[in-house]
Parts: sequence; C-alpha cells; structure tokens
Amino acid sequence: MNRLQSVAERIDSLLWGPQTATPPRWQARLRWLARLLYALARDLTGNLSLQSMGLVYTTLLSLVPLLAVSFSVLKGFGVHNQLEPFLLSALEPLGESGVEIVGRIIGFVDNMQVGVLGSVGLATLIFTVISLIQKIEQVFNSTWRVTEQRRFAQRFGLYLSVLLVGPVLFFSAVGLSASLSHQLAGQPLIASPVIAALIETFGQLGPYLMISLTFAFFYMVIPSTRVSLRSALIGALVAGLLWEVVGDLFSAFMAGSTRFMAIYSSLAILMLLMIWIHIGWSILLIGASIAFYHQHPEYLTTRTHDLRLSNRQRERLALMVAGQIARRHAIGEPAWTCHDLSSALAVPRINTQNTLTMLERSGFLLRTADEDPGYVPARAPESIRIADLLDATRRFEERASGCLGTVLDDGVRHIEETLAAAFANALDDMTLKDLAATQYVSEHLKAQQKPCDSG
Repeated sequence: MNRLQSVAERIDSLLWGPQTATPPRWQARLRWLARLLYALARDLTGNLSLQSMGLVYTTLLSLVPLLAVSFSVLKGFGVHNQLEPFLLSALEPLGESGVEIVGRIIGFVDNMQVGVLGSVGLATLIFTVISLIQKIEQVFNSTWRVTEQRRFAQRFGLYLSVLLVGPVLFFSAVGLSASLSHQLAGQPLIASPVIAALIETFGQLGPYLMISLTFAFFYMVIPSTRVSLRSALIGALVAGLLWEVVGDLFSAFMAGSTRFMAIYSSLAILMLLMIWIHIGWSILLIGASIAFYHQHPEYLTTRTHDLRLSNRQRERLALMVAGQIARRHAIGEPAWTCHDLSSALAVPRINTQNTLTMLERSGFLLRTADEDPGYVPARAPESIRIADLLDATRRFEERASGCLGTVLDDGVRHIEETLAAAFANALDDMTLKDLAATQYVSEHLKAQQKPCDSG
C-alpha cells in the first residue's frame, strides 16, 4: 500500500509539481500529453458524460423533425437522395438493426407533410429542431468555458446556416465525391497501378476524412468563441479516428449480441440506437475537448475542471489584470482582450473573465464595443486607489450572496477595522498608475511564473 501511494505521489509530482528548470521539449510534450489524457478521463467521467446523455434524449425527440426540414431543403437542390445513404453510413455499426431503423426514419420523413401540419404543428416542428441546435450550442459553450451568449442576430444566423446551408453543402459534397469516384472508375487512367492505388486509398480514407471535416465544421462554428482552425482540425482528426475504431468495435459487439436481442426483444433496436447515439455524442465532445485544451493549454495546469482561486489569488489576479490594462492604456497600445490577457498571464480564460467582470461592475474598467471587446480604465488610473480596488475585490457580490445582514460581534468587527486600517497605512494611497509603472509581462517568464502559483 505504501509503495502504491509512493508511486501515486511521484506521478502527481511529475504532472503537477513545480519545475525548477526548463525541461527538454520532448519531456514537456510528454507531460502535456499525460495531462491531456488525465483531463479527458476526468471530463468523460463527469460533465461530458452527463451532457452526452442529455443530448441523446434531445436527439431522439428532434431527429425526425430535423431530417424533415433538411429533406425539404435538400429536395429543392436535388440532392435529397443522399439522405438515406448518409443515415446508413452513420448507423452502419448497428448492422441489420441500423438498416431497419433507417427505413423507419425515412418512412416517417416521407409521411410528414408540412402542409397538413398546420401552424401549430409547423411551429412545434421548428421548435424541436431549434431546441436541438440550442442544446448543442450550450454543450459546446460549456466545453469551451464560454459564459456569454451570442447576440440574437448571430444566433439566428447560426441556426439558419445549420438548418439550410449545412445540409446542402454536406450532402452535395458527398454526392460529388461519389459521382467523381464513379466517373474515374471507367477511365483508362485506372490502368495505371499508381492511380488505381491512389483511388483505392481515397476510397478507404474518404469516410474518415468526411466525418473529420464535419466534426471540424461543428467545432469552429457552434461555440460562441473564436476557435483556431488548427485546434479544430486536431480535435476533429482524433474524433474521426475514434468514430471509425469504436464503430468497428460496436459492429463486432452487434455480431455477437444474439443474447442481448433475446433478452430485450423488440426494445433491443431502440436501446441499441440510444447507446450508439450516446457513443457518437461522446466522441464528438471528446474531440471538442481536445480542440479546447490544444488552444488553451493553461487549463491543463490544474487537476480540477476549472481553476479554483483562493482569496489571495483572486486579489493577486485582480491586481495583475488591472495593472496590465492601465499600463497598456498609458503607453497607447490596443486594449487588452480577455483572450490575450489569459494567454499573457497563463490563467484560464474563465478566471480572467470573472475578474474582468468584477472590475467592470465595480466601476474600475470599461469594455469597448468591438465584437471581441477590449478593456480600458473607467477613469484616470491615478484616481484609482489600490486599497479601493482590493476592497471591492473582497466585497464583490456580497449583496447577492445573502450574507449582508450577518450579525458581527465586537471582536470580529474590531479585527476587520484593524485590517482595513493596516491596508490603508501599508499601501499609502498607492494608485493604479503606480502599480502599472512597475508591471510588465515577459514572453520568457510568463510560461514559468504564473500569478496563480502559490508563494
């Protein structure tokens, strides 16, 4: 038992312990990979699993209406015949059960006549479809630690593109790929062994690349934040590989599931469909998590899902953020954005955003009107006392917490008054301008010294 505990402590020190010197690049990448695997396992056994289960219910409720809307749009562009092959490909791991499910879904879609639904039925159909897209957006925003929603006009444009433009582009690409392969099959160039090998390789990698590009499209478009193309592609390629591997494993399970079918009888098909939808959403969200951690490696510096700051760390971060904003404002450089501040200070974005929100609501900062807002001092930095800023950090959301009416005894009140007086005397009317004059962020030091480290 002591040996196992010693090994666990050694691994914990290697992953999360402070480093006295800059490690070799291979060692740093190995450490990052180990932290990533730990974070994925932590998320998969926590919020990610619950979110994927919630999406299973929403998907089953909205599947037929979504396909009906997509089918109507695709029919107008003459590519509606690709809907059934796509469903067969998506449910291929279910084997014969997948074929039966696709047949029933297509039957439901064919029988759904929009003209017969009436205004209430049409509104219900659109509501269920939008609910699915909205739920997906909420889950992706949770994965990307996004707390602010898009404006209504942006969300309307997103939903419209997903409902109308997305199916047309995707199924058109699938049809074009199939048509191109069919035309090339009859050309004399196939006589060349090299060309034949390339076409065979394309045919084998085609489904993997198609599902990976689809995942990358989701990762870049749906979250209410800026996602880099490189991070989205890395997450999508891993998710696409998982989709293919897990699909083959699930197909093997289906081949030997006669006992499962015998136990659940007619309910087996529904249960298998729910299991595969849950697996599919889990794979999609794992890829989203990989893309997130690749773009925001600062979230891999903590064991927990989000960085939990102590009272001292909140004060430290508030001083760092306010000082950096005042310094950049004084030298006339562009205003700091939340993303840039998080990268410069090596602090998770959600903690930086909470600090910016606190300073803004307390009257120390103002945000610009840009799409990705920057932050500037609300008034002259020389008029902002550090003592007032720290006091506001300590008192933030006291009214909302419900503790405003707590009765204090004389001893606690005396301690608070003594601390306030000590702060005022120690800081000696130091202002934000004075703090900004002493601050800088070194590109060399920001990866080694984090404002949230203890010490």
